[in-house]
Amino acid sequence: MTRLLIVDDEQIEREGLEAILRKGFPDLTVEHAKNGKIAVEMAGSFRPDLILMDVKMPGMSGLEAVEVIGEAHPDIKFIMVTAYDTFEYARKAIKLGVKDYILKPSKASEIVATVGKTLKQIEEERRSREASRAEREALQKVLPVVETDIVTQLLFDHVHEVHLDELVGLLGVGTDNEKFAITVLLPAGSESFYSAVKKKVRERGSGWVGALHGRQIPIVAFREPDKSFRSQAVAIARELLSAAKDGASQGWFVGIGNPCESLGQIRQSYQEALLASMDPTLPVKYRFYADTPVLGVARDGYPAKQLEKQFFERIRLGEWDGIREDVGGFLRRCENEGTDLLQGQQRALELLWIVSRALFEIGAEIDTPLFSFQANDYRQLRAESDRLLERMRQAHEEHQKRVEPDAIRRVRQYIVEHSHEDVSLEAIGKIVGLSPFYISKSFKEQLGVNYIDFLTECRIEKAKKLMADPERSLKEIAFEVGYHDPNYFSKVFKKTCDVSPTEYRRLLLGRADPKADSR
Repeated sequence: MTRLLIVDDEQIEREGLEAILRKGFPDLTVEHAKNGKIAVEMAGSFRPDLILMDVKMPGMSGLEAVEVIGEAHPDIKFIMVTAYDTFEYARKAIKLGVKDYILKPSKASEIVATVGKTLKQIEEERRSREASRAEREALQKVLPVVETDIVTQLLFDHVHEVHLDELVGLLGVGTDNEKFAITVLLPAGSESFYSAVKKKVRERGSGWVGALHGRQIPIVAFREPDKSFRSQAVAIARELLSAAKDGASQGWFVGIGNPCESLGQIRQSYQEALLASMDPTLPVKYRFYADTPVLGVARDGYPAKQLEKQFFERIRLGEWDGIREDVGGFLRRCENEGTDLLQGQQRALELLWIVSRALFEIGAEIDTPLFSFQANDYRQLRAESDRLLERMRQAHEEHQKRVEPDAIRRVRQYIVEHSHEDVSLEAIGKIVGLSPFYISKSFKEQLGVNYIDFLTECRIEKAKKLMADPERSLKEIAFEVGYHDPNYFSKVFKKTCDVSPTEYRRLLLGRADPKADSR
């Protein structure tokens, strides 16, 4: 219902205008004010969409009332009603944003036409606001999906530059400051606390939470410039630990990676956070990577990244005997060089941890490997290492049984059929029974393209087909193929096709229409 306020010090003028407008617009809700001061008060209580304001009134003039009301309620529109048709008046009225004016006296048809033009504008703006509201509500529903997806891609796969810009923009978090990774390790059977952890991060408003994998929750946190890194990270860790009900935080642990400048470096910070959480038995249930012991495997010519790559390849090929030989050979080297047994045990644990990380990345669920006792000699240490490796081999074997041979092909087909929807790795993972991390890594390895780029290809190809229909607007097409922002759709289209959607459609329809070639 559109609300109209008629302001005039002459009652007969107010009633005459109302009679004319009710005949032309019977659905209007109309109120009167006999001077500018009352109009200012009614603007707050009645909240009119449109005010017909007389210029010449005792006390506060019409222009003065427009200025006061306009400052407090910028959405209200004004039409001035005046017997004065002068340049100076018009200049002031335009400066105040007045939409139109009605001269006294005017024909009823002229009054209806003038008011009708502004009412049409009001209705168009109302529809536009409603459409924007609906889009915002739809966007709010997909933001959790966007959040978990971007964390998964940042930590385990390449993210297309354009898509990173869009995702960051959608999430509304400034990324100019430093950022760092956190991993939350939950005790066995506590996976239900995932939503509580996510709520804690959302309440702070300075981080993204990735998908739960096994018992680990990855988080990308953004630095707060008014706090030191350590004080902010400790505060976050304590809040996350408080998510355990009734103080039952036994088995919980928070690892914290070093801060980095760009999102492109966050994977390194995440690896550091995982290293920091390697020993969850510590009395203080959080640890910074900077406070972990120096990694022997990275110090003595055994780069951790190189070893992880080597172990991942062996695991992929099922070469567990080779892994045992790598770990055993490393321990023999430590023994022959006279390395202290306690230090050798620590280094062996680091190697086993790297194996567990490789398993984690392919989607196998495995607890962090820990020695159950202090070894008395290297022979005992090798035996205990073999025991832990056997446990990991079994976990890998169980994982392989769960993974269907054509799982990634099924994922590909699902994306083709549902690319117009809010497709996410987490949702796909639930459908095919695989972790988002495994899908992200395996999709690129098996198909040669990463998930987000393939999703883009599907959407753009559908958009090209829809552009052949001249009755469809580009905005409609953008929404139909899965983009919430038409401007972003144009940006992605141009980056993918080297021409804008408008240029592509012009060329497409030009070739399709013989008449276009002659024009």
